[in-house]
Order: sequence, then structure tokens, then C-alpha cells
Amino acid sequence: MSWVSVLREHEPLFRRAPSAHNTQPWTIDYRADEIVIGVDPARSLPDSDPTGRDLALGMGAFAETCLIVAADAGLCVDCDLSDPRLIRLVAAARRYDTRFHRADVDARRVARGPYAEGLLDLVILAALEPGIVHVRSRALAGELAAADRWMFGTPPVARELRHWLRLDPRDPRYHRDGLTDRALELSRPEARVLAGALRAYPLTRRLGLPALLAAGGRNLLRYDGSVLVLTGEDDDVREAGRRLLRTWLLLGRFGLAVHPLSQLLDCPATAGRLTARVGGRPLAVFRVGHPRHEPDRSARLPPTH
Repeated sequence: MSWVSVLREHEPLFRRAPSAHNTQPWTIDYRADEIVIGVDPARSLPDSDPTGRDLALGMGAFAETCLIVAADAGLCVDCDLSDPRLIRLVAAARRYDTRFHRADVDARRVARGPYAEGLLDLVILAALEPGIVHVRSRALAGELAAADRWMFGTPPVARELRHWLRLDPRDPRYHRDGLTDRALELSRPEARVLAGALRAYPLTRRLGLPALLAAGGRNLLRYDGSVLVLTGEDDDVREAGRRLLRTWLLLGRFGLAVHPLSQLLDCPATAGRLTARVGGRPLAVFRVGHPRHEPDRSARLPPTH
């Protein structure tokens, strides 16, 4: 059996790679001696992610996940990023050198609910990938509120978010992709209110929906906790996505969950202020901690056939 066939058997695991809004934007083309990973345009976020930053991060994270799963399976595989439009997984002379295993991929958690108080200790901070900046959560609480108002108050962005929300278990897409009510840690009444508000968006926007929805997350960072910012000048942001995935897996080994806060970078005003704060080019921002409740696992598309 070829390495391509063996790795294909592990597709349900490497599909656990993270992506913005859980869009899972990758296509997978299994060939005789390589696997070609492309982008599905229908699963991009042109309004929320106009520069393609989150898309590139997700593609890089997917490639890194594939390499870790391949190495754990004893396969010698490397990735070729020379083509900016796609990623090739190719045979290599030796296994990918990584500290991580399939168990780390499977254990990675995104938790969007409340976290226990406490800053990351120095041992964890010292073990992180290069280019990670630590910020106290309270310092960004006001910025998050501003970014949320921008997100909910910008019609194309709000419509795109609505498209990827799965707020009703009867939705046929509920177990495939997107952000479910349970992944967002919403109660059924909260999910119904949010769904109704977004359905009537033109009216509810005029009635103050953006401020109301932003207020719902006002306490997310109002505690003594940690936010990490991945910075870098990577010519290919996909390489930063590989660093991001390794960072999240490392944090997972300490029992920590993450919560991406991409709106801080999507909103032009807060992105500018965050850039000034961290003294570099921010590529990803996320809070880190011990969630008070075990998060639901996000849905994934079925393997290709």
C-alpha cells in the first residue's frame, strides 16, 4: 500500500485542523505519489477575511496537521509550499521531525465560554513558538467590544457570519461545518434570539443589534487571564499557520484551550491599535486558559471518497 493510501485512511483525524468559522476551506486531491491540497472558494470568507489572512493560516495549519498525523503513522512525508495557490504533500527521505502525535491533534480544544482566572506561567510562555506576544486579557476587553460592534454592525460581515452559524440542531449542516450553538456555548433561548435577530438583520441593525450583541460578549476578557498574539513577517502566511497549529497543540498538552478572536484583526481600528501594542505584525490573536466547562467538539465534513 502506498503512503498516499495509508495517509488517506487517517483523513478523519487530520480534518480536525482548525479554520476560521470552521469553514474547512481545503480540497484534497489524492494522486499516485502526492496529495494536492487546494482551496474551495465557496468556503472562503471574502467579507470577513478580505486579505485572505485567516484562509492562509488555516491552510498552513491543515498542512502541519497532515504532517504530524503522517509522522505518527510512520510515514515519511514533507510539504511543498512553493506554489502560492496550493500545497503539495510529497514523499520525503525521513519522517517529519515533530514533538506532537495524533493524540495531540485529537485533544486540541477551542472553548468559547468562560475561563478560570489566572495568567500563563513562565514555563509555558518560554516553551512557545517564536513571535508570540503575551497580553493581559483585561487590557483588550474594551477593544474586543469595539471589534464586536464593528463585526455585527458591518452588513456583509454579519451576513457572512450568519451563513456559517448553525444555531438549530435540525439544520442539515449542523454536523458538517460552521459554528453550532453548542460550540458557541449558547443556551437554546440564546441561540433562538441570535438566529431571529440575524434573520431580521436590516431592521435589528437599525434598532441597535450590533451594540446588543457586542454587549453579550463584554465579559469574555474582563478577568485576569492571558491573550496571545502570533506575530511575524512571514512572506507566506501559511508558514505562520503551521506555527499557530504547533502553538495550540503545545498549549493543549498543558490542558489549556484557546479561543480565536479574529475580529480584533478584522476590524481596522482595533487591528491598528493591536499592531502598535505588540510592536509587530499580528497574524492571529486568541485567549488561552482552562475552560470552566468542557467544550463541545466542532463538526467536520466527512472524508472524501
